Amino acid sequence: MTSRLSFEPSPLSLPRDTIIIGRKETVSSSLDKILPLLVSTKDDDNEEGGQSSSSSSDQHRPILEAMMKSIGKSGKATTFLPSSSVSKLSLIILPDKVSRNNHSMSPHTITESLQGLVEKSENVQIHVMDGDMEKNMGAVAVAIARAFPVYSSKSSSNTTKKMQKNSAEEEETIKEQNVSVAFHEGNGELVEKEKLWDSARAVADGVRLACRLGDMPPAELTPEKYAQECRRIAQELEGVEFEEIVGEDLREKGYGGVFGVGMGAKDAPRLVIMKYTPKDVDVGEGMDVENIVLCGKGVVYDTGGLSLKPKTGMCGMKHDMGGSAGVLGGFKAAVELKVPKKITLILGIVENAIGPDSVRNDDILTMYSGKSVEINNTDAEGRLVLADCVAHASKHIDGANIILDMATLTGAQLVTTGKKHAGILTKTAQLEKRIFDCGMVSGDLCFPMLYAPELLKSEFASKVADMKNSVKDRGNAQSSCAGHFIESHLDASYQGDWVHVDMAGPATKNERATGYGVALVLSLLQAPGFWHH
Repeated sequence: MTSRLSFEPSPLSLPRDTIIIGRKETVSSSLDKILPLLVSTKDDDNEEGGQSSSSSSDQHRPILEAMMKSIGKSGKATTFLPSSSVSKLSLIILPDKVSRNNHSMSPHTITESLQGLVEKSENVQIHVMDGDMEKNMGAVAVAIARAFPVYSSKSSSNTTKKMQKNSAEEEETIKEQNVSVAFHEGNGELVEKEKLWDSARAVADGVRLACRLGDMPPAELTPEKYAQECRRIAQELEGVEFEEIVGEDLREKGYGGVFGVGMGAKDAPRLVIMKYTPKDVDVGEGMDVENIVLCGKGVVYDTGGLSLKPKTGMCGMKHDMGGSAGVLGGFKAAVELKVPKKITLILGIVENAIGPDSVRNDDILTMYSGKSVEINNTDAEGRLVLADCVAHASKHIDGANIILDMATLTGAQLVTTGKKHAGILTKTAQLEKRIFDCGMVSGDLCFPMLYAPELLKSEFASKVADMKNSVKDRGNAQSSCAGHFIESHLDASYQGDWVHVDMAGPATKNERATGYGVALVLSLLQAPGFWHH
């Protein structure tokens, strides 16, 4: 069953399952507002021969109180309600306190608690309550969107199916799950600011786009088809320019990294560039519109190349384009919200395949930066792709203030910052703090990695080229080294800042893409609901 996710102030009036999410104190103090949510308008009109809405509320109060008591400090509980339009009620109580490196609403708890609660429910109403709901709305929207994946090739997920009945072939429509989400302040009142509702819808759509692309098998999301998706998105957005450099054109123009990684695949490698310029932006006298470039690693499948991955290590490598999906979803949402920033999106889209034309260990590639790279590991391909992306950005995007690159780059990132926090590597302490704060606001958590290029660059020393593409000592800050490799291909004339986001860990959970990066990008771009003064 597929899910249609909406964010609406007015709850579903249909018979439905209801889920209430919040901290225990907030839910307890809002009971008078919560109880009417469990009764539909039909119940209000059905007092003859049945129960009134007030008597239903009185009946439900002890049930809800008992559920809260059974949970303790945090957790979830589910029950079935008698004589109500709500057939099943679930309560998710969030922890009152979290550590200083976690979002206050514990978004991972929300996602994990929702999964499995509503798999067979046709109509689901979710109510989220918090005293700082306006501040936390974006992160909660992301957490909920992740709980309802989009892509499925299961036969039961088709929109329609055909069946034999009375010797005649009839078509039976399989119902779509309707999921509606409402956000409430700590007093139970609905959030009023329409901009925040718009942001919730945009980020959820962006996350679900990134999840769908990440979960698609490589036969369905080839480099060509991925580029077609990007072109379609650009055509649907107002004020977006689209450019694509493909195959031999990459070689002729000097993009040796992107071309070298993808030249062994059936589908030609490509560089996709999308530009957005806002209209009529007033940022204040003497100030310029901030100009941000988003670069994404779009390796639609990574066999490891001739440095072939083992059979167990190759499964799941369809997710190796997660960085590109994250910045693409963030770009799309930001344009829809008309953020007052200049934004350029650069995606290196390739397949790292094996074939007679595949790049070999010992080959030397000349990158778009002009630097030469000796290949000593064809499975360290993502940095080659991103090196060309940041080189293009630093050479051709006039006035760029920040270049961000995002990638599922190293398995070592999971050791460095874990499965829920991306690792970030930045040129300046100022940008490091800004990105860290963006993670805390958006729920796309991240944490700084060691920045010390002068101490780590020797890891790439080569006798015959400017550098190798993989470190000689994998025990020496390997994830930082990979980021510094990308940084070394920024053009010498570039005066702006740079940040590398390695999100190999948070990009997936339980064999599903998470859409990590969409919300982080929106926070960097200071979209409504994702930025705190």
